[in-house]
This record gives sequence, C-alpha cells and structure tokens, in this order.
Amino acid sequence: MEKTRVDWVDYAKGVCMFLVVMFHCITSYDVLTGYERGFLHEVMDFALPFRMPDFFLISGLFLSRTINAPLRDYIDKKIVHFIYFYVLWLLIQTAIVDANLLIDNPMQWVQNYFIYFVDPYQTMWFVHMLAIFFAVTRLIRKVPAWIVLVVAGALQALYHAEILVTNWTVADRFFDRYIYFFIGYVAAPYVFKFADFMRGHWRFAIVALLVWGVANYWGVKFFLHFQPITSLVMGVVGAGAVVTVSVLFARFRIGEYFRYMGQHSIVVYLTFVIPMKVMHKALLAWNFIPDKGYADLATTMFAATAPLVFYMLIKNTPLIFLYERPKQFRLAPEKGRAQPAGI
Repeated sequence: MEKTRVDWVDYAKGVCMFLVVMFHCITSYDVLTGYERGFLHEVMDFALPFRMPDFFLISGLFLSRTINAPLRDYIDKKIVHFIYFYVLWLLIQTAIVDANLLIDNPMQWVQNYFIYFVDPYQTMWFVHMLAIFFAVTRLIRKVPAWIVLVVAGALQALYHAEILVTNWTVADRFFDRYIYFFIGYVAAPYVFKFADFMRGHWRFAIVALLVWGVANYWGVKFFLHFQPITSLVMGVVGAGAVVTVSVLFARFRIGEYFRYMGQHSIVVYLTFVIPMKVMHKALLAWNFIPDKGYADLATTMFAATAPLVFYMLIKNTPLIFLYERPKQFRLAPEKGRAQPAGI
C-alpha cells in the first residue's frame, strides 16, 4: 500500500531544494564571472541560516516509523539507498564535469573518484551525510534524547566557535548539521502539531512570518548565523518558518511547482548540476543575459526544472534506474511499485 503523503512536507522539501539549486547556481557562476553580485544574492544570503538546517530537519521527521525496523530493512532503506545513488551519480557527475581530467589523466580521475568516498564530491555531500546520519541515529537510538541533543548542540557550537574544525568535510558537516536531523527525529510530533496550528491560524502565521523575516534579515546582516548558539537558533526558527510557508502553500493550494519538486527531490538533487553547467557555458559563450541577477535566476529555473522534465521522459524506460534503485541492489524486497524517494 502506498504511504500517505503529508502535503506540506512535499512543499517544504521543494522550497528547500529550490534554494539549494539557487545557492549552487549563484556561487558557481560567481567563480566564472569574478564574483559579481546580482539581486538574487540577497535571496541566497537571506536563506543561508535555514536552507540546509530545514532540509536535514525534514529528512529526520519520519525516522521514528522505521528506527526500530529489522536491521536488514533499515540498512537497505536508510543506508544502502543513499550509497547506491551516491556511487552511481558520483560516477555520472565526475565523468561529465571532470571530463577533461578523465581524458587527459584517467588514473588521476579514478583516484579522485575513490577519494570522494572519504571526502564527498561537491554537491553530493548531502546524500553522503544522510547515510551517515541514519546509521549514527540507529546506533544511538537507545541513548536518552536529551543527552544526544546536548552533545549535538555542543558540537555545533564548538564548530561555529572554530574550536572544533577539522577541515574534513564529513566531520565538519556532522558537527554542524546533525543537531537538525536529530531534532527532526525526536521532535517530529511537535513539528506536526506546530504545522497543524499554523494551518488553522493562517492570519497569525502570516504575521509571524513577517516578524521572522525582519529578524532573519538583520541576523544575516550581523552574521549571527555564523556564531555559536545564534546559528542554531536561526536555523531552528528558520526551519519553522519554512514549515509555516509550506503549510500556507498546502492550505491554499499554491506553489504546486514546489510540491512536485519536493515529491521528486532526489531527482532534482542528483541531476541539477548538469543543466547548471550547460547553462553557465551558454551564458559565457553568448552572454544572452548580461545582468548577473537575471542570469542567476534563469540558471536556477533551468537547473531545477530540467531534471523533472528528464524524469518524466524516462520514468517508463530502462533509464529509470537513475532514480529508482533496481531490485538487484536491494537487501530487502520492495513492497509495491518503487517511487523516486525524496531526500
């Protein structure tokens, strides 16, 4: 039987995914154009405190349903699932993005490929970290939640205080982000109650969003999202704001684009780098959008939408293995038709 979807969760994933694509489209083009700022930088900066915290929090929301599942099932759905997509799409992305290295020095390319399993490749780090987060949470599931929260919060504070910085992506991302994933897991009932309250009090929700927006804007201006304690506060409150926006989208049935993107978030996340690179090459070659802000916006829309179009074209073909794990790569049999899982 197909699991019932929670509409606002799909919207939240879609909003976060769009912001992730926007961030990478802007920063990648910045490198190519001499770090010229456009109007979309303001949106990117505004979203920095909550873009990834909310994504990790949402990723942990439904973990309580499976945390005590048989070990084989858990490993298959929460760890092997992400390993499969990481191995496959690491190969695809590096073969395309690093094509020159692959041709000129194939042994160096192979060496880099395996190094990326220890130190994740560019945008793929999120998929890599989710496998680790799910594994760690299973291992510590019997530790009192308050102890984990205190330790995870301390690690995050020490990281932002630059006391606990290793310059190894895996460790540093863990210190910085695990707290949000664990909050999503242990506080899920309260998150859903919060969402229900905001859905039923939408006028209050709009006012609350306006107040938060002003506070978040000034928090970014004073770089509070980089400081111990305030970074965590801004991340959690910002995640609540994304939940509120998503609830309003769901209540009034607007922003269907974000809902569909959220339902197929892994499709966008794994694929967007390729259309982004294509768009950047076209912009540099022909300069058909000279304004940096509009160039960033056009690239974001193209990079976020092209994967969804590609998915619709191949979903009933053998190429679906790109987004749906074949049974040959499963430890446990899939019940019903596989769907491209979110992240």
